[in-house]
Amino acid sequence: MPFLDRPDGVRLYHELHGPSPTGGRTPLLLVEGLGGDIPGWRRNIPVLSSVRPVIAFDLRGNGRSTMRDEPVTMATFVDDATALLDSLSVGRADVYGQSFGGMIAQEMALTEGERVRALILAATHAGPAHEARRTGPVSKVPKDRPYLALYSDAFAREHPDHVAEDILVGSQQPQAPFAGRRQWEAMQAFDSFDRLPTLRLPVLVLHGSEDRLVPVENARLLANRIPGAELVVLEGAGHVYHSEQPDAADAAVLRFLDRVDRAQP
Repeated sequence: MPFLDRPDGVRLYHELHGPSPTGGRTPLLLVEGLGGDIPGWRRNIPVLSSVRPVIAFDLRGNGRSTMRDEPVTMATFVDDATALLDSLSVGRADVYGQSFGGMIAQEMALTEGERVRALILAATHAGPAHEARRTGPVSKVPKDRPYLALYSDAFAREHPDHVAEDILVGSQQPQAPFAGRRQWEAMQAFDSFDRLPTLRLPVLVLHGSEDRLVPVENARLLANRIPGAELVVLEGAGHVYHSEQPDAADAAVLRFLDRVDRAQP
């Protein structure tokens, strides 16, 4: 099994897809959200890896990776990501972070900038202190089905089989309660707002217009704070936009990376 052993005893599970990550083309590092795992990218990896190397890994506390019940910070997750790249002999990567993973991606670009060629920030925000809240009415979800908040109201209503499959796949590697709490604690201490204008690399901000967990106003805030950032809003998509609209999401990512390739071969 492809595990990376960290100095504190944590084991990080990872997968390589597509061409070799050292074969010439800059690899794409996928950084999942709080409680997610690699199968959550299953609708995206085949397309993304058909044209470029893809490195997917489970954050400590997610999926097949382990975690200790002790405090962690965003720097902990950045250290894990850079150590993984080192273990694969990858000097630089394009980093694609979704939700909590988008916060890790921001911190990685801000503190390990030489390791990040381009950045994709999806369904995320600049930290709780500056998180934009939805101002209009929000449809409620049943208390016994809180996962429905991950999807747009229309998608959850019209595609129950799709949602059921996602929930079934996501339940195969359940997250320990303490792991979710430790990740949440790391998120509460995260704040990139004042540092975002210092970023000097290509950035794509990607978001669903109907995200009920992280309102789309957060995407506009990120795009306005980061010099030269591109903003793509997927109309009608919720927080797991990459599951609801995989074709549109993947196309936006690949178009962006193709432009980066042409500008920075």
